[in-house]
Amino acid sequence: MKNYLCLQFSLKMNKSILYLLLVGLVLSSCVPTKDLIYLQDKDNLQASEVINQVISKPYRLQTNDVISITIKALDQKLVAMFSPSESNLNTKSDIGLYFDGYTVDDHGAIRIPVLGELSVVGFTTEEVRILVEKRLLDEYFNKEANIFVTVKLSGIRYTINGEITSPGTKILYQDKVTILEAIANASDITVTGDRKTVTVIRQFPHGTELHDIDLTDVNALKSPYYFIQPNDYIYVKPLKQKTWGTGTTGIQSLSSLITLFSLVTTTYLLLKN
Repeated sequence: MKNYLCLQFSLKMNKSILYLLLVGLVLSSCVPTKDLIYLQDKDNLQASEVINQVISKPYRLQTNDVISITIKALDQKLVAMFSPSESNLNTKSDIGLYFDGYTVDDHGAIRIPVLGELSVVGFTTEEVRILVEKRLLDEYFNKEANIFVTVKLSGIRYTINGEITSPGTKILYQDKVTILEAIANASDITVTGDRKTVTVIRQFPHGTELHDIDLTDVNALKSPYYFIQPNDYIYVKPLKQKTWGTGTTGIQSLSSLITLFSLVTTTYLLLKN
């Protein structure tokens, strides 16, 4: 009788431990809501308090950047001399920009018809505009020609990879792009993506730098990496829940664990018999 009671007690204890383990595994394998929400107020700031967003510095051109230069003046025939081709530069297709845009070569220069080579690496687009306009006025146009020059980056090209719905190389035709806009353009981070440590790999004249940004914290707005730059590489790491393979929601995790428990139980019964 005593042995029977001990056996019953032992079975109940094992069941209790098993239930606790199942509950613990289910809870630990779920992705918490706080890991999915962007720009949370973790410092308990007042609702009316303004977050001082970092002021993005003007981008300075680097090698392999592509810029578009448009020249307008009263003398259209003279203007045509400086166009890279007879095609319409206002087209925004990738192919059009690749062939008709001006690529900064490995020596930091661009080649403009008639004007020749101009060293532009380290310049802002505004500084390039002033440089081109000055050369044209000094050598080819007079002040009465009403010359008008615009210089723009041919979109902001970036690559995004990892736990992202639509990874790959993207182009946004804007002067400024935030990392949240870049992610939204790639159809958002997956449920199993780590929003707390999104890595931005950025090229500088002195080399490559890596920086992690926590997008679940509102203080991300203050990060110098909040605004992306041309040729940035964005990598989203997977959460540990994906490595475990137990599911991202409570129902998925419970289903996985029930399946595993059934498999273990069946195997045990087969071996016992």
